[in-house]
Amino acid sequence: MIGGAVGVGTAVAGASVFAANNTRALAASSDTFTYPALLTGTTSGTTTTYTLDMETGTHDVLSGVSSSTMGFNGSYLGPTMKWTNGQTVQMNVTNNLGADTTVHWHGAHVPAKVDGGPQVAFADGTTWSPSFTVNQDAATLWYHPHALGTTAEQVVKGLAGLIIIEDDSDATAALPSDYGVDDIPVVLQCLAVSSAGDIKYNLSGYLTSGLDFPVLCNGVNVDNTTLTFTATKTRTRVRLLNASPADIITVSRTDGGTMTQIATEQGYIDAATGVTSIRLVAGSRAEIVLDLTAAVTLQAVITTGWVRGGSGTYEFLTITPAATDTPATLPSALNTITRYDTTAFTARTITLSQSGTTMLINGVAGTTMAAMTTNMITTTLNAEEIWTVTNATQLEHSFHVHDVPFQIISVDGTAPTGVDLGWKDTVEVVGGSTVKIAMKFTDYTDDTYMYMLHCHILMHEDEGMMAGLMVETS
Repeated sequence: MIGGAVGVGTAVAGASVFAANNTRALAASSDTFTYPALLTGTTSGTTTTYTLDMETGTHDVLSGVSSSTMGFNGSYLGPTMKWTNGQTVQMNVTNNLGADTTVHWHGAHVPAKVDGGPQVAFADGTTWSPSFTVNQDAATLWYHPHALGTTAEQVVKGLAGLIIIEDDSDATAALPSDYGVDDIPVVLQCLAVSSAGDIKYNLSGYLTSGLDFPVLCNGVNVDNTTLTFTATKTRTRVRLLNASPADIITVSRTDGGTMTQIATEQGYIDAATGVTSIRLVAGSRAEIVLDLTAAVTLQAVITTGWVRGGSGTYEFLTITPAATDTPATLPSALNTITRYDTTAFTARTITLSQSGTTMLINGVAGTTMAAMTTNMITTTLNAEEIWTVTNATQLEHSFHVHDVPFQIISVDGTAPTGVDLGWKDTVEVVGGSTVKIAMKFTDYTDDTYMYMLHCHILMHEDEGMMAGLMVETS
């Protein structure tokens, strides 16, 4: 946190423990920044197979305090996967958690039966093996559990990882892409932890007295430490994910300088855009590039998104240039985003409400498969829809739709500008507000398996703010 002592020794120790599992330290001996390993798949014919083992273990979420955690292929968090548009992917995911689970490919445009929602939960000791073809443009996605009633617990204990989608576009060719060198992942989390290291995930836990709300960058506590990264290329791409269960994270430079944003959750924006801050609600992602002539320190401002949570400003990463190259000018256009004309779109209203501590979508708590089936939204292939999402509570919500990207049409009647014109899959809906979004349901239909729409404040999801979404042929 700003004003705190820089505990380099603690940071290095934490990084080395984490490196033994899912990350590795950077080559420069002075660097303390670590990042998730890149998972190597096995290719046979046209199919690449990736193996993920969901495991329990321990990890120091508070510096020097061991917590019981979960991870993919290790004790905390998971490796990064790189998929390419058009690639056939086979996932083999083994559950060693001692409880039912799922794995959802957050932001992926895939058939409903392999989307990883609660309908396909699989038991301890079993392996789930979905196969699908990557069918979307370049983007930064992530993966995490999505079982009924246990999503918050499993995610906050560490079951989260990044997915990088690559394509053959001119923008992708022009942007940094050397993972860990000039293309670095930043998974930010704000958690709730007792002094004994017990990670909290529900209302009773969050109301416990004496909690700490640590901020982690790629699993390393940055409360009193600024991690360091030596950039060997002048231009550095940073992929940002807010993997917190509830809190809002606003990323900026400590000097107030400009960052160049290139993407929102669902891909490149029209053109590289200078911004001074990026507000990430739970589940959100963004990509920036920095052309470095001097060291830049990134900070995270934490805002409570639930009943209690973190707050304050944390300097989490200093990037120091050690490069002599001169990068080419960024392309004048990164993407062509045609804004929807929603005149003929089918209108639908989604109401987010509550009854005590039970969270509702359109008056129903989606805490069972029966409830979600009863409350399921049904649409058809190629349907074009505009949703009016109304927050009838005074609570913060982070609204997420599975399957297809959407465009923000308005927030409380005001049309979006700048980077908010980009493709999204998660949008902030503050208390009492109304957000209109538009989407088209393409490619996939099913009369058995549902997608989801829900609040990505994970406790709200577990408390019922989730509904099914079925895309039928006609």
